[in-house]
Amino acid sequence: MIAPATESAAESTLLAALGAAGLIAAGEAAQLTPLTGGVSCEVFRLDLPGRTLCVKRALGQLRVAADWQASVDRSHNEVLWLRVAAAAGLCVPTVIAEVEQQHLFVMSYFDPATHRLWKTELAAGRIDPAFAAAVGTALAQVHRATAGSAEYAAAFANDALFAALRIDPFLHYPAAAHPDLAPRLGALAARTAAARIALVHGDISPKNILAGPDGPVFLDAECACYGDPAFDLAFCLTHLLLKSVWKPQWHAEYSTSFSAMRAAYLAGVNWESRATIDARTAELVTALLLARVDGKSPADYLVTETDMAFVRAAARHFLHQPTLDLDRIADGWATRLEHR
Repeated sequence: MIAPATESAAESTLLAALGAAGLIAAGEAAQLTPLTGGVSCEVFRLDLPGRTLCVKRALGQLRVAADWQASVDRSHNEVLWLRVAAAAGLCVPTVIAEVEQQHLFVMSYFDPATHRLWKTELAAGRIDPAFAAAVGTALAQVHRATAGSAEYAAAFANDALFAALRIDPFLHYPAAAHPDLAPRLGALAARTAAARIALVHGDISPKNILAGPDGPVFLDAECACYGDPAFDLAFCLTHLLLKSVWKPQWHAEYSTSFSAMRAAYLAGVNWESRATIDARTAELVTALLLARVDGKSPADYLVTETDMAFVRAAARHFLHQPTLDLDRIADGWATRLEHR
């Protein structure tokens, strides 16, 4: 949600919907600017007299090479998560209005001059382990606030959505390319899909977190589901490992951030054993590493065959281990990087 995009969209249709919802007064000057976002939605900056807002609309077919479709009802799902997260004390965009029948909503806009994308910061070598720890603390905060809740389990019973956006593309799809790992990936997929522990964001990635003056700001929660909180931690930790393949000169800093996030998150866990969730997270990390080269949503910064082969080999090695924990993954990853 940071920089203008070059592709056009049906701005007139969107402006009409916003006007019908009462967000734009008759005759009021309004300008929509498409912004770069993820693969699953259209995002716009909406400039109105005296204020700037952000508009997000879900896409049915995601912008990836593979056939990947998901229900556009997930837009409302994101609105619900943002409200729950705000109540739990996380910094998130404020929902201004929702046009549910158009699968879009309007939220507060964060100025990129003061709220930089964490992915951009990591790529530029501006790596702050304390910020990574703050992400871990915040994740544990929302998981702790929703763990064991029948109310949240009912409100976010989005099993089909989570399967379409996460279980199938990140766990089942890579298994087709690695038949020898299919039994383990299948078992992991089944366990993750069946978990009912806490409210999961589902897309905790550096591209969905802003580094603001008061700490992390969390975006893009359309995958939210009541499930396994280990998935959120694993999703983000995987990116910290992959960044060291992309930018090896900062491997030590990425590694420190990995450890800081893990420690801060586990310090906030009180709904189950820390060792138990650490082990589940570790197994998910290994599977997600493989998915980032052979899944439906490969990491856009792993562009060379050498880098992809490194990640693939490491992920396969870890997935053949009978037991895992996050410390062993971090140590094994560092050793492999040293011997590249």
